[in-house]
Amino acid sequence: MQSGSGTIGTVARKAGVNVETVRYYQRIGLLAEPARPPGGVRRYAEATVARLRFIRRAQQLGFSLDEIRNLLVLNDSVHCREARSLAALKLAAVDSRIADLRALRKRLRELVAACDAGATSACPILDTLSPPPRAEAAV
Repeated sequence: MQSGSGTIGTVARKAGVNVETVRYYQRIGLLAEPARPPGGVRRYAEATVARLRFIRRAQQLGFSLDEIRNLLVLNDSVHCREARSLAALKLAAVDSRIADLRALRKRLRELVAACDAGATSACPILDTLSPPPRAEAAV
């Protein structure tokens, strides 16, 4: 094995991903597939491990694969402002989602409390989930 290169299994293991993940990223264009030498096995550069780790860390921060594709293009020292803009957009989306989740938590707490109070014979949770009754069409 050449220094700094490995098989797909070695690269996947070093990056902490599954071999099928590496193949998927190749199919969607996030990773290049090295040429297979005649009668040989493909060898991946050490840079592939770094790229896979970059992708994993970006996913952990909530970036989609399309957003990661853009970040990979910007992955040099001259595109920090553009990367910051993408991160700021992601932060705004996360803040919005947190607000939505807080509202959802509040509503669920209210429903659980209403259920615990047992003030009515009907279930407040199921009543909330059931569609309102439809008015019968006039005959």
